[in-house]
Amino acid sequence: MGQEDIEQADVSAIRKAGMRLGISTHSHAELDTALQYQPDYLALGPVYPTQTKQMPWDPQGLERVSEWKQRIGTTPLCAIGGISLERAPGVFTAGADLIAVVSDITAATNPEGRVQDWLALVNTHQPEDRPDCRLESSPEDPADEH
Repeated sequence: MGQEDIEQADVSAIRKAGMRLGISTHSHAELDTALQYQPDYLALGPVYPTQTKQMPWDPQGLERVSEWKQRIGTTPLCAIGGISLERAPGVFTAGADLIAVVSDITAATNPEGRVQDWLALVNTHQPEDRPDCRLESSPEDPADEH
């Protein structure tokens, strides 16, 4: 959820519905605000320059990923913005628990193959005690076989 949305959000209804609450952050002030809501995860971005959408913030960089992770402790941290498969190991090493990716897949010459590469990478970087972070590709829809 974006910072501009959280103040009007019915957080108790979100929790009652069993949904996970994730809040985007781009500055220290936004992180302080987000932590007041005790989110299930926090997002930080853009980590690198991104073409997906115009961002009023400068790229955060890996040092900021590490800083955020130190501040939020066990709350999962999702890194977003300009992250490619090649950059991902450094993002995980810096402290991200999750990575949100768009352009690296949508701009790939073989998006399906790129997704499989991401799945393999992500599953090798997730802690064993966090099975909720493990990913699998969806099985084919049986209706497609007809």
